[in-house]
Amino acid sequence: MSAYRKNNKGFTLVEILIVVIILGILAAIVIPQFTNASTDARKNSLSSQLQTMRSQFELYKLQHNDKLPTVLLNDGSTDDWSAMVGQTDVQGNTTGTDFGPYLQQKPTNSLNGHTSILVGTTEFNYDDASGTTVDGWLMNRTTGKVWATSTTAKFVYDEANPAAATNDQ
Repeated sequence: MSAYRKNNKGFTLVEILIVVIILGILAAIVIPQFTNASTDARKNSLSSQLQTMRSQFELYKLQHNDKLPTVLLNDGSTDDWSAMVGQTDVQGNTTGTDFGPYLQQKPTNSLNGHTSILVGTTEFNYDDASGTTVDGWLMNRTTGKVWATSTTAKFVYDEANPAAATNDQ
């Protein structure tokens, strides 16, 4: 018989290294999923906000004899959302109490933080803003359709192609 016994309790260095490597691999897979989650949440929030805005503009139009809010249809230099966040009469005057409010507050674009709206008469394409605008929203004066600008306000955010919103070059 041997004078001393071998004690086999505990882990070897190799076993600990294998566990650490496995944890590192799992972390490398999982962490990028969480970093994209906040961007995805902002895009989903923006899509929902755009749907709400579009439906509220349409409701305004129905209640005001097929006219869009005039305070938003100037040259884009005004930033007056009072017809949408306050009450109006059938002519759209903000002193009335017949209709509204349509929005709880002035909408903020969650991709770039801007609240102003640029109004035009054509459908906007991704590069119509060409990086010179600092507007959060774009609106077609004729149709009333509203779009959001992307993270650096260089492109129009399109729900059908959400990757374009973060591909500002």
